[in-house]
Amino acid sequence: MTELAWISSAISAARPQAMGALLRYFRDLDTAEEAFQDACLRALKNWPQNGPPRDPAAWLIFVGRNSGIDAVRKRAKQAPMPEEDQISDLEDAESDIAERLDGAHYRDDILRLLFICCHPDLPATQQIAVALRIVSGLTVKQIARAFLVGESAMEQRITRAKARIADAGVPFETPGAVERSERLAAVAAMVYLIFNEGYSTNSGEAPARAPLCEEAIRLARLLLRLFQTEPEIMGLTALLLLQHARAPARFDQDGEIVLLEDQDRGLWSRKMIDEGLALVDKALRHRKPGPYQVQAAIAALHARATKAEDTDWVEIDLLYGLLEQMQPSPVVTLNRAVAVSKVSGPEAALAMIEPLEPRLSGYFHFFGLKGGLLMQLDRGDEARIAFDRAIALANTAAEAAHIRMHIDRLMKDGAVRAPAKKAN
Repeated sequence: MTELAWISSAISAARPQAMGALLRYFRDLDTAEEAFQDACLRALKNWPQNGPPRDPAAWLIFVGRNSGIDAVRKRAKQAPMPEEDQISDLEDAESDIAERLDGAHYRDDILRLLFICCHPDLPATQQIAVALRIVSGLTVKQIARAFLVGESAMEQRITRAKARIADAGVPFETPGAVERSERLAAVAAMVYLIFNEGYSTNSGEAPARAPLCEEAIRLARLLLRLFQTEPEIMGLTALLLLQHARAPARFDQDGEIVLLEDQDRGLWSRKMIDEGLALVDKALRHRKPGPYQVQAAIAALHARATKAEDTDWVEIDLLYGLLEQMQPSPVVTLNRAVAVSKVSGPEAALAMIEPLEPRLSGYFHFFGLKGGLLMQLDRGDEARIAFDRAIALANTAAEAAHIRMHIDRLMKDGAVRAPAKKAN
């Protein structure tokens, strides 16, 4: 690893802790971010000459705090000083840096930082964007590219999110046990949203959006270090690893979607799978099942099957039934119907999903599955209608192309009638 690469890696790893501590000191996102950026610039000048510090996070906090205090004092020459409770005490940082970096502050600082980024007043897209900027340190350009929007639009989105956070008056006190548990659930949901933003893509967009999956996994691992005995965080981390392990096999050379059962399992990342399976087993030993653990257990059954036909669909059906009890949702039932089709046949699965249509009338995957089940039942004309609806709702070009492939197969097999010609 080159010197510059090592410094970049060290800064990235230290960023959540340093940003969390600086936010606690200054109680303002912009001030904390400016102080951290200044500390990073000084690290780029200092570390190559003097060697890496023993604790990069502590170094960045110490330098960033001093830089931020200097900036506050300079601004005070042109404006009244802020109230005392708006910034931390301005005594010499060296006097209490050790106390500030104890284990309790470390966990609370990072959790507070993550929780502020996923404040309930923010829409999900703004939560993800501000977390990727503040916690992960992605540039506005990188985030905009991942979300497929313009750089200025993303800058405005992040600015609005910061303004809403400032207006919300988020408390900076150390959270109690109950609040900490509530914060953890919100943070876990935000991390999962980040992952899904990266996972829901087509082959052409994958290089730009894959970093979102990788960043979500990094954040999940960070949470796991903070909450090492929390089975749901183990389940979340395992779920992300097991899903991302399949990334190399999700698209073929032409960029077309490859369904799970048709994927080349030799392309799956064995290292990620092994890590994910170990976490699933460890989480389940706690005997405190939760939604992330159940989803991870389902992903684990797919990962353990060396061939698609070895998949334990009976167990997957049971797990989805448990997930339905924990998180009743038409999407969960739709996913369970796939397992039911493998266990009890397409007719049983179709009967299960038909009542869901009013609630899933705008959902691509509902009509894709319905068309597939109808095709298996040799009801070609009805399948064509469902597939046409799926194409209209497709989120990506790859999804639309995948459905068109089924329609072409129906036409080739003569399972559907050709459209009537319009009269001239």
